[in-house]
Amino acid sequence: MDNIKIAIAGLGNCASSLIQGIEYYRNKDSSDAIGLMHWEIGGYTPGDIEIVAAFDIDKRKVGKDVADAIFELPNCTTVFCEDIQKTSTIVKMGKVLDGMANHMNDYDEKHSFVLANGNEPSKEDIVNELKRSETEVFLNYLPVGSEEATRFYAECALEAGVAFVNNMPVFIASDPAWANRFADRGIPIIGDDIKAQLGATITHRTLANLFSKRGVKLERTYQLNTGGNTDFLNMLNRTRLASKKVSKTEAVQSVTAQRLDDDNIHIGPSDYVPWQKDNKVCFLRMEGKLFGDVPMDIELRLSVEDSPNSAGVVVDAIRCCKLALERGIGGVLYSPSAYFMKHPAKQYTDDEAFNMTEEFIAGIRDK
Repeated sequence: MDNIKIAIAGLGNCASSLIQGIEYYRNKDSSDAIGLMHWEIGGYTPGDIEIVAAFDIDKRKVGKDVADAIFELPNCTTVFCEDIQKTSTIVKMGKVLDGMANHMNDYDEKHSFVLANGNEPSKEDIVNELKRSETEVFLNYLPVGSEEATRFYAECALEAGVAFVNNMPVFIASDPAWANRFADRGIPIIGDDIKAQLGATITHRTLANLFSKRGVKLERTYQLNTGGNTDFLNMLNRTRLASKKVSKTEAVQSVTAQRLDDDNIHIGPSDYVPWQKDNKVCFLRMEGKLFGDVPMDIELRLSVEDSPNSAGVVVDAIRCCKLALERGIGGVLYSPSAYFMKHPAKQYTDDEAFNMTEEFIAGIRDK
């Protein structure tokens, strides 16, 4: 079988974990493949994914082989696979637009972006590169708040005729207008906003669903997160958080027995702590009423390495897009989106989404 050829916009921590993971699992088999939801999908294993194009705006990455660029600052995620084979794929200059928050210029270079010199590409340049490299699946890994830049790359995917996985909280797959455009072109899309393997949102959703199933009335809840990577630094600009807050909040609201008033639910990034690097710490509190209106509460602290926590989910999203391409299925892939993403076009419980995704992979369900 041929490899699945992918392109990536944004060679940050998440892309680094993904590329390390592809190499890490390349020489493993199903008996020792810890940390994956699926070892094989449609005959494809993680090692069958090939990076053929990449775009970034940081001068420390542009012009370098992807295998080297993923270890450049400001990336700070855990290195769990140092020996990455050269890809012969050179990182090209991407489109800046709103992909870099202005306040990032006020921070030390080891924590922030260093904008590359040189001409920014046009849409035609990106489209030509996607076609030249024979890209099949295009991943969006831009920073939170990159509304214009995400739409730019989504346009490029449409024009180039390649599948799109929108890992960020800019609403593309969940926007009917965009969804219709991908459907009209017969191009698969999975989105929006990647849901970690076992992170703050999936844990919060699971507990909210448990409250509902066990007859406990959820009255108030918050989810506070801290981290020290560029994502958290970027999100210090609260104006870039509108879509992110909607995405994370709706992911939890969608599985509660009764929607909470806005004053009784707070979900979102809290603060930037540089020494945490790519470690994300979540503080979760839920208050409710048991039998006889007797009050209860639960508090939880979750600590995870943020970027590897989503990489395995993206590996599955890539392979589901490949299945759709092989089967001639275009438009939003509703089942994988509901299972893999925080803000899909249609929300389902995680149990429902899991079963639907298994049916999609088996070919029982079209989307």
